[in-house]
Amino acid sequence: MSNTLYVGNLPWNTTAEELNDFFGQYAPIVNSRIITNRETGRSRGFGFIEIEDEDTARLVEEMNGKELGGRLLTVNEAKPKSM
Repeated sequence: MSNTLYVGNLPWNTTAEELNDFFGQYAPIVNSRIITNRETGRSRGFGFIEIEDEDTARLVEEMNGKELGGRLLTVNEAKPKSM
């Protein structure tokens, strides 16, 4: 079973592969994605990673406030999308 983490305040040029590589140093990553603007294709500055459940609390604790590309990341458990 996997859990999804929200990763905010990403540098605008961060790719899903870079996100995967960065977080992969700390825990096995199931999937990663960067959210982009539909019209421009430009990053919206946040993304999501999927990790194994047992790594969730530890990874949030370790990664929240960590620096990537000169920016301090905001990492927390993703909330379900409300309709």
